[in-house]
Amino acid sequence: MSRKIVASVFISLDGVVEAPDQWHFPYFNDEMGAAVGAGLSNADTMLFGRVTYDSFAGAWPERETAGGEDAGFAKQLGDMRKIVFSRSPLDFRWRNSEQAQGDVAEVAAALKREPGGDIGLSGSISVIRQLLAAGLLDELQLLVHPIAVRKGMRLFDEGESSMPLKLLKSETFGTGVLNLVYGPDTAPPTGGYEEAVASLGE
Repeated sequence: MSRKIVASVFISLDGVVEAPDQWHFPYFNDEMGAAVGAGLSNADTMLFGRVTYDSFAGAWPERETAGGEDAGFAKQLGDMRKIVFSRSPLDFRWRNSEQAQGDVAEVAAALKREPGGDIGLSGSISVIRQLLAAGLLDELQLLVHPIAVRKGMRLFDEGESSMPLKLLKSETFGTGVLNLVYGPDTAPPTGGYEEAVASLGE
């Protein structure tokens, strides 16, 4: 069985994923922390875009050293293999970090064929989009926040074809955040207007 690639995204009600640090934190609680941790519990490798990696590398090593309540999670992230996609050469100071050799689809497909645990992503929207387009993303966890941000990059960009997904899990947190886990839908619903009208008349 090949390894799973699992992505987790903070997203607003209107689909915004940019700069979650500006709107996400009022909704963070133990439920969300547990859900994010569970999504990465089986992962031993992380994929990052450059911006997300820089954000993580600028925070989590210090949290691990500080020994606070999130030090255990910080150590888990530090111990993982971290592969970063960037067009520019990178200088790494966070342990177990390396630059991807190849494009997203090539690297992800090769990793899935290797032995190991799950491959995780947190944010890194450009990487997630490429994985979805290549059919390589196995699970997409959307933590939908009950706020319309009204500006910023959305998760799904314009494209030529639709992308059907299947709901694998759903739960509601006390803050009103929805934890929705999707996977690829290989047999999406079919039918058209006539079938919809007929069902209304039944």
